Amino acid sequence: MKTLLSTLLLAFSFTALAQTGEFMSIPNATVKDIDGKSIQTGDLNNDGKPMIISMWATWCKPCIRELNAIKDVYPDWQEETGVKLVAISIDDARNAAKVRPFVNGEGWEYEIYIDENQDLKRLLNVNSIPHTFLVNGNNEIVWQHNGYVTGDEEDLYELILKLVNGEEIGEH
Repeated sequence: MKTLLSTLLLAFSFTALAQTGEFMSIPNATVKDIDGKSIQTGDLNNDGKPMIISMWATWCKPCIRELNAIKDVYPDWQEETGVKLVAISIDDARNAAKVRPFVNGEGWEYEIYIDENQDLKRLLNVNSIPHTFLVNGNNEIVWQHNGYVTGDEEDLYELILKLVNGEEIGEH
């Protein structure tokens, strides 16, 4: 019940923010890159261009399908829009050592971080993965989606194009 209430409150707050034009900035939490170096998520940016933040885990099959689907079109997306994808694993400390070899095996060329204490996950109220956030050039979260079905990446790309063209995203 508590989880349902928090999800409803978060959905309401994003809807209200979308209507007022005010959005939540990326919250600040400490995560590690795959070399073990700590960074603050509030420092993530893409020099005024859109950014995708994908919360995922090595054990999450839909997460892997989504990131692999994007991998196939990511170079084109980058060239056309300048978008950057940041994949943040929620694998805990016991599984964090698996992330680097897993990413290398998949051939992902995204920025990869590990939220092994799940601080960012809590701050973003992520209850299920994959959970994808679209961030505008002002580092504000303007859209989010959880789950993955084939074709979701095409919808995401359409939203990126809207951001690049200065169009409103609307409610999702």
